[in-house]
Amino acid sequence: MMKIVNALCTPGLTGFYFDDQKAIKQGALMDGFTYAGEPLTDKFSAIRQAGESLLMMLVLEDGQVAYGDAAAVQYSGAGGRDPLFLAEEGKHFFETHLRSKLIGLDVATFKGHAEFFDTLIIEGKKLHTAMRYGLSSALLQATAKAQHKTVAEVVRKEYGLKKQTYDPVPIFAQTGDERYSNVDKMIIKEVDVMPHALINNIDTKLGHNGELLKEYVQWMRNRILDKRRREDYLPIFHIDVYGTIGIIFKEDLDAIYRYLKELSAVAAPFSLRIEGPVDAGERKATMEALRDLRTKLDADPDVHVEIVADEWCNTLEDVKYFTDHKAGHMIQVKTPDLGSVHNVIEALLYCRQHEMGAYSGGTCNETNISAEITTSIAIACEARQCLAKPGMGADEGIMIVKNHMARELALIESRR
Repeated sequence: MMKIVNALCTPGLTGFYFDDQKAIKQGALMDGFTYAGEPLTDKFSAIRQAGESLLMMLVLEDGQVAYGDAAAVQYSGAGGRDPLFLAEEGKHFFETHLRSKLIGLDVATFKGHAEFFDTLIIEGKKLHTAMRYGLSSALLQATAKAQHKTVAEVVRKEYGLKKQTYDPVPIFAQTGDERYSNVDKMIIKEVDVMPHALINNIDTKLGHNGELLKEYVQWMRNRILDKRRREDYLPIFHIDVYGTIGIIFKEDLDAIYRYLKELSAVAAPFSLRIEGPVDAGERKATMEALRDLRTKLDADPDVHVEIVADEWCNTLEDVKYFTDHKAGHMIQVKTPDLGSVHNVIEALLYCRQHEMGAYSGGTCNETNISAEITTSIAIACEARQCLAKPGMGADEGIMIVKNHMARELALIESRR
């Protein structure tokens, strides 16, 4: 038995920013590091504004403190997600409604508490996904501290996962808008999967016939072949296009398939993943487009492209829905969008059990604490890849995730 004797929170920052995706998709241009123009999404005060987090602390009766950070994705309020998360609002909610429910709670186990707060209804609605994310992270870390185990070991135990060995998970790093210099950083550090590349604007990043993205993929291919230190370094190319390929080809799946086949040939000998090739504006249509596109790609033995579901695949129910319909080859389990981290665990396990690529994702707009906890979850659930986060500078996210993974694996191995 180990009880919570105090529950605290304070506003904090994240590793990146909140961006108004709607305004950006409608052509907002960058002005230095900001965007020019007015925001279009509810609660935004600017197209780009500082990312906010709520830092939760659960004080245990033996004096240990468990941490969990409420954080939301960069493109909050888009793709069916909860509205923008503001830390001061979260702090007031925590102190008014949650603190009294936490004090006295026995954190000897995790899952039941996570499920309780994930389904809790206050003032007619569930907690904001960011609040559920941070609180469940703190509860999971509290259980790990109570048991004097790593988070990965707690997850394996509570979910009945019998495998005794723990292995590193391939790390996926993202360049942000610095899609050339940050690729060089990733080559030097031999990142497993790269570069994300943030292809969210047709005019400046994709090209009206996809020519700019082709040129970029060719540059990246040549750059790695030229700069790598060993011939067997073959990272996977994973590029997020935010539905823009669908836009330029007017959602014509045959045309999109032909373009992806061309892109695959340009990338060779590297494997290619394209995240969010189509965003149909709602869940069912997006699922059907990814399902049908996967069918076309799988029927052609000469094409080596996997497609990754992201937009409109926000909840555990969504992950199961897209997985059951084979809507893509891989699902990004976008960790803050699922609310409680027990949903992240179940989503990753469901993907693996149904032969869908399980990608433990998230956002640049998280914190070191949320990155570490979800990295532990990725290890426990044997995810196919794990996002380097937070931030868009590449170095910081790679360091945080890789170092945490190394520490966790070393601690577990030392006790075997």
